Amino acid sequence: RDEEHCSSQRRKGATPMQRRGLSAVLRTRRLARHVRACSEMRRKTEADVIAAGQGETRSMNLFTAINDALDIALGKDDEVYVFGEDVKFGGVFRCCIGLNEKYGDDRVFNTPLCEQGIIGFAIGAAAIGAKPVAEIQFADYIHPAFDQIVNEAAKYRYRSGNEFNAGGVTIRTPYGAVGHGGHYHSQSPEAFFTHAAGLKVVVPRSPAQAKGLLLSSIFEPDPVLFMEPKWLYRTSVEEVPVGDYRIPLGEAEVIRAGSDVTIVGWGAQLQILAKAADMAMEKDGISCEIIDLRTLTPWDEDTVCRSVEKTGRLVISHEAPQHGGFGAEISSTVQEKCFYHLQAPIQRICGLDTPFPLIYEKLYMPDHLKNYEAIVQSVKDSC
Repeated sequence: RDEEHCSSQRRKGATPMQRRGLSAVLRTRRLARHVRACSEMRRKTEADVIAAGQGETRSMNLFTAINDALDIALGKDDEVYVFGEDVKFGGVFRCCIGLNEKYGDDRVFNTPLCEQGIIGFAIGAAAIGAKPVAEIQFADYIHPAFDQIVNEAAKYRYRSGNEFNAGGVTIRTPYGAVGHGGHYHSQSPEAFFTHAAGLKVVVPRSPAQAKGLLLSSIFEPDPVLFMEPKWLYRTSVEEVPVGDYRIPLGEAEVIRAGSDVTIVGWGAQLQILAKAADMAMEKDGISCEIIDLRTLTPWDEDTVCRSVEKTGRLVISHEAPQHGGFGAEISSTVQEKCFYHLQAPIQRICGLDTPFPLIYEKLYMPDHLKNYEAIVQSVKDSC
């Protein structure tokens, strides 16, 4: 009917501007149907992931889901090794508990307190065919290993003309606020690493996501930085498939369909965004579509752009400071690709451009109230 209406308007001598407007309406309606179909397909994909775990599930929190993934990887492939500071004893967040007793000192072991040494060792192991899983105890302390990660692990394949690679490396590290961590145990440094070609950056939002994404990362042929939201280690609990299953890297997930505003985040921030979206619907009747990016590099531009073309509005939120944060990359790409669909300025709701504070953490955090205000403002600012 839409196509017949447009054809009728053309026959009636509509102006070029009117015809372009009608074509845009038609494209938007087609896109909405396509997005609904894609969402249904994605739900089916998630159901297939559950089926891959033989249909059986078990209640897990985030750290037990990660422990389960490591256990499966160690049992599946003798070339998988897990190491880092205090890892033999389970690690500071207990993600490796019981693995040393099960697999022995040769495969699960402690390292010196030397981040560049941990990653350098992992690169060497990967270069001879191993699949090392190196733990950096806190993301705040990953910076001494920055050169090893971005100049060696990420570039090893390129600089050797694909004769050698460090693709087996997986680097696990907890990131983000925890309520009392201060500036040395609360940072979100993901944006530093998204600039390094050859390195994938993955951030899960929940136990089931963490297990499937971590298993994919360990057996991925490229080096992966796997960042774990530490305040969810024990607070996030859900049913997780038993057994080996993988969630593909580089694919975002629309976790809530909506029609008015697109909201994009990753990791622990998804819980904040869900709360803000609930408030927007209850108070203002604003329907929000929430997208979990899951992988930051490479990020799923197509899923985000399809959503923005439908809603015409975009709010991006992350814990890291706004200046130079990964939200700026998303904003720039969407502005370039979806300019004529945007009805309001893109909003970025992020941490402040200061060192992470201790007593002022609540003021620093991009909480649900700040995101709610941005959602409402985005609708008010619509052209």
